[in-house]
Amino acid sequence: MTDVLLGADLGTSGLKLVALDATGAVVAEAEHAYGYDRPAPGRAESDVATWRSALDSTLAEVASRLGGRRAAALGFSGQMHGAVLVDDDGAPLRPAVLWPDQRAAAELDRWRALPPGARAGLANPLVPGMTGPVLAWLGDHEPEVLDRAAALLLPKDALRASVLPGAAPVTDRSDASATLLWDVVADCWSAPAVGAAGIDAGLLPRVVPSAEVVGAAELAVGQVPVVVGGADTPLAMLAAGAAGAQVNLGTGAQLLRSRREPTAAPDPVVHTYADTADGWYAMAALQNGGSAWEWVCGILGLSLTEFVAAAASVPAGAGGVVFRPFLTGERGGVAGPDDRGAWTGLHAGTTRADLARAAAEGVVFAIRAAFDLLDVTDHAAVLLTGGAARSGILTQLLADALGRPVRPLGLRSASAVGAALLAGRGVGLDVDPAREEGPLVEPYGETHLEQAYARWAAC
Repeated sequence: MTDVLLGADLGTSGLKLVALDATGAVVAEAEHAYGYDRPAPGRAESDVATWRSALDSTLAEVASRLGGRRAAALGFSGQMHGAVLVDDDGAPLRPAVLWPDQRAAAELDRWRALPPGARAGLANPLVPGMTGPVLAWLGDHEPEVLDRAAALLLPKDALRASVLPGAAPVTDRSDASATLLWDVVADCWSAPAVGAAGIDAGLLPRVVPSAEVVGAAELAVGQVPVVVGGADTPLAMLAAGAAGAQVNLGTGAQLLRSRREPTAAPDPVVHTYADTADGWYAMAALQNGGSAWEWVCGILGLSLTEFVAAAASVPAGAGGVVFRPFLTGERGGVAGPDDRGAWTGLHAGTTRADLARAAAEGVVFAIRAAFDLLDVTDHAAVLLTGGAARSGILTQLLADALGRPVRPLGLRSASAVGAALLAGRGVGLDVDPAREEGPLVEPYGETHLEQAYARWAAC
């Protein structure tokens, strides 16, 4: 195979594009950063045109590095839960509402009022940023938009549709199962949940296999077959080859355990979602991961490199300072939607380095609390993907907090690599990615860190 496989990961704060060769090695990659809009407190939106611009930019950059090699297929990975309403021509009717959005907190009462069997079939915690509650809010506050809508798209589906004009609206199980509109046990759309959202079931996209080819797009890399794609979390798992527990730490944090069979659960503390094949996984998710560190860097006037160095310069426990990272609330389990961030335990001797150390610990402590929800019984190494995998101090801190070995996986964008693998499957090219596993990081058994966690948990 001299062709390459392309994978695009549509993240919350940027788009990453990778090209894999026959050996599974990344031969070209590009990244385009962007922000998202906060038109009011607790809201998170993005213009779909921003995503398309980022895709075009990265495609042009990668095309210039391929040396004439053809792109055999393109796959998409995307942030989960969002809502994009489009008209008959496929044009977005308003900015996309994203997963950190909190506007639909009150609408969750509709899901709580579902008949017990229907609620249990959803088998997921109720989160305001998920697609169903967002649609319910739009129906109450922007009914004219819903009246004009011809289809609902998830974020990666909206981006894919932009390169395949006229294509029928479709999604895959991995995204559909994360909408609070999907009956996880029956593995299909839930009529009661769709009723709670107050939408016409005709707005829902058809659900097809993640690796299905749905058209060919004319792009900077030439004409290329395009597969449906999948949600970013299961595609990160696909790229990592994770058979046990995995932590993906980016803007948020996802703690994953594969091969969980779905069961009815009326009030679960962890999510149960479909993967991009025919299986399932359990996930404990945090909205506030790397995003909390980015906020701290801005407040303290530090670059991320300076932040990590400052945190490393202070002993465990940060001089008694505790940081709660829940700046945008949480999904439940570890913290709730109304929880907020804070530094506590401040005193006259507190330094900027103490604040940085407390912030580093605070996010990791939240990950530990979320990890405990997964009920992982073995003590095998935890696979680490995402930006934190490139930081020695953060990896060590995570191993110490979890009390388990942690092995970083050196994939710059595991979700984009997973999307490329999915693209290959769609055109009959089965590629095994080159996984650069980092050294196994053993926990030190740091007593002061355990004491710091106890203070954090008591706040």
